[in-house]
Amino acid sequence: MRIGKVYLVGAGPGDPGLLTVRGQELLRQAEVVIYDRLVNPRLLEETPSGAIRIFVGKASGSHNLPQEKINALIVQHAREGRFVVRLKGGDPFVFGRGGEEAGALAKAGIPFEVVPGVSSAIAVPAYAGIPLTHRQCSSSFAVITGHEACKEAPSVDWTQLATAVDTLVVLMGLKGLPAIVSKLIAAGRPADTPVALIRWGTTDEQETVTGTLDDIVEKSLRLKPPVVAVIGNVVALRDQIRWFKELAGPAEEILDDGVQPQIQP
Repeated sequence: MRIGKVYLVGAGPGDPGLLTVRGQELLRQAEVVIYDRLVNPRLLEETPSGAIRIFVGKASGSHNLPQEKINALIVQHAREGRFVVRLKGGDPFVFGRGGEEAGALAKAGIPFEVVPGVSSAIAVPAYAGIPLTHRQCSSSFAVITGHEACKEAPSVDWTQLATAVDTLVVLMGLKGLPAIVSKLIAAGRPADTPVALIRWGTTDEQETVTGTLDDIVEKSLRLKPPVVAVIGNVVALRDQIRWFKELAGPAEEILDDGVQPQIQP
């Protein structure tokens, strides 16, 4: 029996228009699509009518399938000779466990290809009108998983990040936000540092809450994941260059006439 091939494809941050050309090409050939919670359902319409579609999404505190079983599922379909697309929100190798899945495929002797996607770490702030770098206020940025803030022995050095990096982008950080804020202020980050929390970024459900380290925790209480947090002076540029019409924002014009995508939590 011939062995199939697996394509680890980044679906982008939510707007289906941000899927790469290569990603779209592979979806149109897929025999099996194994996809995550943050994948826009409209992307599945690109797949052939006879394709097998398998949802393996994870939500905060609730995993549909543990990662080991997802790895085994991918390997199984490839061993059965199928053209498998593993469709992952954002970029497969940016907090998407794509490295673990690639490692499992390599160990099993399954051929695979990695197709990078537009990461939410960059695209979501852009849709909120926040550049991660700017000559006047930010020459560096770091992307961090918020899960580290909740660990007893985190691998992230928040003390160093507080003063060594201009802009911090925290993915999956809503639950750990109080701890993150506390660690940054204790390490010397000014309490009046601007902060933005962007929910469902790049979709027509996008909503942005802004504040400072001093008050953002209180303002965050009504939000639910997925949320991208941006911490740094670049957040202050949002009022000037915001361009995307948000769910709860002012009635500014969208720059094109396209229908914006919708993802249901």
